[in-house]
Amino acid sequence: MTTREILEGFREGSITLEEAEGYFRKKPFEDLGYARLDLHRQVRSGFPEVVYCSGKDDAFIGRIFQRLYEENGRVMGTRATKHQYEIVREVLPEITYDPVSRILKAQKEEASGKTTENTCGRITVCCAGTSDIPVAEEAAATAEFLGAEVTRVYDAGVSGLHRLLSSLDEIQTADCVIAVAGMEGALVSVIGGLVQNPVIAVPTSVGYGASFGGVSALLTMINSCANGISVVNIDNGYGAGYIAAQIGRLAAGAGRSGQE
Repeated sequence: MTTREILEGFREGSITLEEAEGYFRKKPFEDLGYARLDLHRQVRSGFPEVVYCSGKDDAFIGRIFQRLYEENGRVMGTRATKHQYEIVREVLPEITYDPVSRILKAQKEEASGKTTENTCGRITVCCAGTSDIPVAEEAAATAEFLGAEVTRVYDAGVSGLHRLLSSLDEIQTADCVIAVAGMEGALVSVIGGLVQNPVIAVPTSVGYGASFGGVSALLTMINSCANGISVVNIDNGYGAGYIAAQIGRLAAGAGRSGQE
């Protein structure tokens, strides 16, 4: 629940003065010994804390997900394994797992509403080839979880430009475009020259030896002559999806609702 939602709830009578006061008096984090959960992140930024699952100890991950779900009514984790999904499911049966994006997520029915409605604008996620889809799906699923309406345009690389042009309406009408590509990363510059709204470029580690694990695509995107392009780290679909949701939130008129 954001600060605005608490204040509006108090004004409308659905939240008592004591409940509102109690919320703001809560400790901003909870120390589990092995993790300090940021329970006020949604109040500050509008979005709750997301769990980076890679490397998390089996003994810790279940409780982390369970506690964030209890506090926020929803929880999401990135770069999870099927094994971690099985562990979390033991304490949080509502959890779901997508093996493509490697995202774990759960959301209470009463926490739906604003979190699943289009509060973060319209985002189009494009990727150059099917090998880029796992990163593209991480971006798309992140933006959707945060409240964006997402359109996917996959396998639309520059080696067959007609495929991209066939989806030009979806790309040009989006509040923000996420462009995901490996190899030489040329897709981003092409999209950047076709749209008036921000483009978030995501280089992937897809490619042969001279692509240097995504460095080639990263350098191409950073050096693009097209305007309005920002670049995240190699394979960072989550980062792109989060930024796109922030941009979409502004476009949707929600603005700084999480901080008011």
